[in-house]
Amino acid sequence: MRTELIFRALADPTRLRIMRLLGSMELAVGEVAQVLGQSQPRVSRHIGILCDAGLAERRREGSWVFLRAGANSGEAPPLSRAVAELLVEAEAVDAQFAEECRQDRRKLAEIREHRESEALAYFSDHAEDWDELRRMHSSDEAVEAALARALEARPLGRLLDIGTGTGRMAELFAERAERIVALDKSLAMLRVARAKLQHLPAERVELVQGDFGSLPFAADSFDTVLFHQVLHFAQAPATVLAEAARVTRPDGRVAIVDFAAHQREELRDRHAHARLGFEDSALAGMLDAAGFEPAAPIALEDGELVVKIWIAQRRAAERELAS
Repeated sequence: MRTELIFRALADPTRLRIMRLLGSMELAVGEVAQVLGQSQPRVSRHIGILCDAGLAERRREGSWVFLRAGANSGEAPPLSRAVAELLVEAEAVDAQFAEECRQDRRKLAEIREHRESEALAYFSDHAEDWDELRRMHSSDEAVEAALARALEARPLGRLLDIGTGTGRMAELFAERAERIVALDKSLAMLRVARAKLQHLPAERVELVQGDFGSLPFAADSFDTVLFHQVLHFAQAPATVLAEAARVTRPDGRVAIVDFAAHQREELRDRHAHARLGFEDSALAGMLDAAGFEPAAPIALEDGELVVKIWIAQRRAAERELAS
């Protein structure tokens, strides 16, 4: 029955065009309609058929619905390769389909440019606040280099970037990770991250809207979980770390980049920081309670605010005791 649905879904040229588009990047349903030059209800019907066959999947993000190839959510790799090969062959032997795909790619490039222009506008609106905070601590380059060194001892595997913001961490580790899921609660930041990451292969990076206090993932889903300048926004960081532990595989790691404890009270009002950094002992206690074994922190002290990197490994025994 499943095979019949797949063949039926791929029998229509419009649906082939949609699959060709999704091989390049994740798209909103409205963006697919824009590229194809068809009404959104008509495109939605085609998308429904593809989703029923498991070739595509929909994901709601605020009022928008995004579409990505179904193979990215667990479809068997042989099917993914077979569909990709079929699309390439169809474009090679069918001149009309090839021309349609060429026009689609031109419109897709316009969508990429529009996303980038929106991201630049967002950066422009918030640049002053971000620059003020950056001046207080080590350079982004120094922090990124220290984090990369701290994580280089083991493969990253499946990486969850919690509070991805602009998507910089996902971009930084895209080549080293097996797959990256970039999560953020803010729709505006997800738009920025999507523009920044759209040059990466669609099957390597997935953007998800969600809250760090209730992660929309199954237990033991990730090898590495990353909080980059995010945990200080948590009203209850211990609860957030416990939730991170739930989705981390036994022997997996969590990496936290944040400020050491400080007294800059204005950051609560100007930047919505719920916590003024973290004492080593307090954070170590929270990690231990969540089921992690923390290593000695790394400090970058060449700034008014000290940036620290805490790496901790999920204890395998915790999962056995809980079961």
